[in-house]
Amino acid sequence: MSTLAHFAEVVDEAARTATAIPQFTESGPLGVEDAYAVQALSMERRFARGEKLAGVKMGLTSRAKMIQVGVNEVIWGRLTDAMRLEEGGALSKKRYVHPRIEPELAFLMKRELCGTVSPAEALAAVEAIAPAMEIIDSRYRDFKFALPDVIADNSSSSGFVVGPWGRPDQDFSNLGIVVEVNGRVVQIGSTAAILGHPLRSLVAAARAAASIGGLKPGWIVLAGGATAAHPLSVGESVRTSVQNLGSVSIKVAE
Repeated sequence: MSTLAHFAEVVDEAARTATAIPQFTESGPLGVEDAYAVQALSMERRFARGEKLAGVKMGLTSRAKMIQVGVNEVIWGRLTDAMRLEEGGALSKKRYVHPRIEPELAFLMKRELCGTVSPAEALAAVEAIAPAMEIIDSRYRDFKFALPDVIADNSSSSGFVVGPWGRPDQDFSNLGIVVEVNGRVVQIGSTAAILGHPLRSLVAAARAAASIGGLKPGWIVLAGGATAAHPLSVGESVRTSVQNLGSVSIKVAE
């Protein structure tokens, strides 16, 4: 078994069993290209178990985060049908190692989008937009990792929940976002925090997904976190409200 295939097996088992593992980069160098290869190999293991590809998620979509980790490009991961949670339902904290949740804007694709595209071309491929939340989870011990570790771990994507779909022809460049936990406001932000405009994230998604044949009709694209992520605890009820788009919520169970 190659080193990359071994890493894929390790991170897949860690995600499947909610078990913390050491950073891969502690045992030797791991480049970004190889990290994406590990991600692809680990996802192939999920597909072999019956999961279906349902879209992609974008990460490091804040300029501050890019500068912090020393990159000039967003990262991305894959979404599967098994990662989708019911709106208003519950997630089991036992399924995760270090679960956190962040507010997102979701795109529903109506036609294929691939490679280098303009914002107008990207928008023309969108069926609807919605408030959403992503559950991110690092499988690495003590929540410590380097950028290649994150990418190999499906860019920390572990689950997502989507609210009501709305028209994509409205202005969603700078919509207010409020995240509440048990009725208490814990984060306030704006969709403008996503690369200055969420459409830029969709443009980046089309470019990134070219390596897997592009974004497909029916897929969901998560544009990236609009605020800092909130660590989840059992008993919490989390609601994200996005101006003009409505809200999305989930509860945290054992």
